[in-house]
Amino acid sequence: MFKGVYTAIITPFSAGKVDYDSYFSILENQIRSGVSGVVPCGTTGESPTLDHDEHSELIRKTVEYTKGRIQVIAGTGSNSTQEAIRLTEQACKDGVDGVLSVNPYYNKPTQEGLFLHFKSVAEASSKPVMLYNIPGRTAVSLSIDTICRLADLKMIQSIKEATGDIGHMAKLISVLPKDFTLLSGDDNITLPVLSIGGSGVVSVVSNLFPKTLASMVRLWDEGNLVESRKIFFQMMPVFQNAFLETNPIPVKAAMSWLGYCKNELRLPMTPLTSSKASEEFKALVLKLKEDNFG
Repeated sequence: MFKGVYTAIITPFSAGKVDYDSYFSILENQIRSGVSGVVPCGTTGESPTLDHDEHSELIRKTVEYTKGRIQVIAGTGSNSTQEAIRLTEQACKDGVDGVLSVNPYYNKPTQEGLFLHFKSVAEASSKPVMLYNIPGRTAVSLSIDTICRLADLKMIQSIKEATGDIGHMAKLISVLPKDFTLLSGDDNITLPVLSIGGSGVVSVVSNLFPKTLASMVRLWDEGNLVESRKIFFQMMPVFQNAFLETNPIPVKAAMSWLGYCKNELRLPMTPLTSSKASEEFKALVLKLKEDNFG
């Protein structure tokens, strides 16, 4: 169902409000660059600091602006099952193509609790559900057995895997249904994930270089491994620097360097610390832009 590059899109702010003029410009660039879709209201979109009305409005306006030109997979996860259901139902009503549902964080549920949580979300959703396994942020990880149980449910059709564990992902792909897709949750292992049968990436760096990341995955799918690898290694310094500090701090700074938005975040997120590393990152991003990386 979900295949290719999906941009975990930032939420630009201006004077404390969502900056829709900048947001629509960013969306237009994503559409023209050939990505498969965007993921609003994810971690990169600073969803924890959006209030309920802003969250729903951002998803609705994303659907309205894109008009079916690319897919919209809305972040609707929560550590409250009822809240995740409410967000999912609203996003489905607003016309998304799918929803991204993260592991319940902080609560630290058991595997049975995780299964019942996602089962409840799936039963409430009228659109395909992409699971989001990111133990580094949630303190819990979906086991392979639990993912397989969930994959038997009609509406759960994909997973964003951000464990960073290629061995885990390879084993998972080997036992999942053939039509169930696994996407990398980490830019810096996109090609290794594709090489074991993954279907794409939910990308942070494609905020900056959507055309380049879309080309990298397309070339791989076409069998042009040499050119795909060439792009991958050219982009590796960006993949690494995009996590100099907690996401989305570096990518928001980089988007401001490229003129897409203000470098404004909501607390507790703070602007990128000025340092030699951040200056090197800025020089790298601007150089790649000058070299016509899209």
